This record gives sequence, structure tokens and C-alpha cells, in this order.
Amino acid sequence: MSEEVLYEERDGIAIIAINRPEKKNTLTDGVIQKIADGIDEASRSKQVAAIILRGVGDTFTAGYDLTNREPWDIPYGAPEIEKRAGAWDPVRDLQFMGNNVKRFMSIWECPKPVLGEIKGWAIGGATDLVLCCDLLFMASDAHIGYAPSRIYGTPTTMLWVYRLGLEHAKQFLLTGRAIDAETAFRIGLVSHVVEADKLAGFIEAEAKRFTNIPANQLALNKLLINQAFENMGLRTSQLLGTFFDGVTRHTEEAYRWAESFSEKGFREVIRERDAPWQDYGEKPDNTEGSE
Repeated sequence: MSEEVLYEERDGIAIIAINRPEKKNTLTDGVIQKIADGIDEASRSKQVAAIILRGVGDTFTAGYDLTNREPWDIPYGAPEIEKRAGAWDPVRDLQFMGNNVKRFMSIWECPKPVLGEIKGWAIGGATDLVLCCDLLFMASDAHIGYAPSRIYGTPTTMLWVYRLGLEHAKQFLLTGRAIDAETAFRIGLVSHVVEADKLAGFIEAEAKRFTNIPANQLALNKLLINQAFENMGLRTSQLLGTFFDGVTRHTEEAYRWAESFSEKGFREVIRERDAPWQDYGEKPDNTEGSE
């Protein structure tokens, strides 16, 4: 596997680690694909009972790498036509983001439990990824949130409302506010909060406990629980969330916001977005990645 994503099996568990600490583990097409490949490899392994998804360094992932200009895989083709300025192809966009959702959802569909390890920050697209995990473990000084709610995005896997319920989903999606670990535990978003320096050991110990339960028992219980949420319309919500995400990136406000990167610089634009809320990069002693 690529060095940007590390894969390891030991003691009955698999560990998939995003390895771009110098970039706050931000997500690229290659990183997302290698995560999905790791999930597939762990699913096939006879030695693996459970899987851990984590980030190398001090952050899980700061979301999509908006500064990366490498092409993204778009599993869709159609005859090219000359486009007028500002034209948006909603089908191509839906296929592009839908491909990311499909790969994120490999975690949801994996027959083995997947435990998400949140340290530092999990922002924007990072939440589309990590909320697909079965259980979430969070460092006591970590934060999670969907900052693109303020401009330039909607959640594509749309698991917020299913994991939080109506009131809290609206509280944090309408505002994009960052959620600290204490709040995340109180509202039921995460299973455990652990001191940052003890988190890795704690989550590995919990993952190893699954070696004591038959694999088919784990798979059937996970399938049953997930099916209940799918019966509540999860897949339809994801279709709308993914489509609306494209819409929000192609409004007049979104165009002007993205254009301001070159005028003001990426960090300044993000600062202006978050300054009224005093969170993410505007929270003292914290650093935001991308989204």
C-alpha cells in the first residue's frame, strides 16, 4: 500500500493509518482509495477480527486537501461539449463525490467492526469518513465538526442526523461549530473519551476484545443494526447530501469564496469564515487543516 496510508495486522486486529502528518492527514483521491483498499484487505483476512482507523501524528484528518491539484478519479464518462463560463455538470459532480461516499461506506459495509480513533481534529470531509465507523474513540483534547456548513459543502455520508438525532444534528450542522470531546461524549457521538497519550493503547485493547466473539456473530449484528438505519432512509439522505454538496460549491457565494483564496490566501479566508464562531483555527492554540 502507498506510504500515505499504512496497513498493519497484529494480535487479531488490522490498523489502517493515514500517513500525511505534514499535511494534517488531509484527504486526497489516493488516500481515500488506499483506505478503502485497507478495509477490503482486512475484511478478507482470516486473522483480523476488528479494524482501527487512525491518523499518524497529532491529527486524525483535517478533511479534504483543498490545496491539492492532482486529478480525482471520476468513474463516469459522457460526450464532451463546449461549456459556457460557470456551467456546472451536476451528474459528473455527483459521480465524483459519490465515488468518495462509496469508498467511505466500505467501512459501513465491512462485516467486521471498525473503530475510529479521533485525535486532534476531524473536520469537514473527515467526518464523512469517520462517522461511517462503528465505534468512535476520542482524545480528551480533540475536536470534530463540519465547518463547510458555513459555506462550500454539505455532509455527503449524512450520518450526523442518524448518530445524533434531530436537535443536536441541527445544532452542529446549521452552525458548523466544532464539538469538543466532552460534548461529543455527552451527546452520544463517541463511545469513549481518553487522554491523548493513552488513546492508541486504549482503542487497541478494545479492538482486541472482538477476537473473543465469533466473526459471523459480529457480522450479523452489525448488518442488523445498519439495516435499521438504512430502513430509515440513510441511502436517500446520502444521495441528497452528495448532490446538495455539489450545489453548495457552485453558488455565486461559493464561487466568490473560492476565488478569494488567490486574493487573500487560504488561511486568511478560513480565518474569516471561522472568526465569528471562535473555533477551529480561531480557537487559541489550535490549528485547522483544510476541510
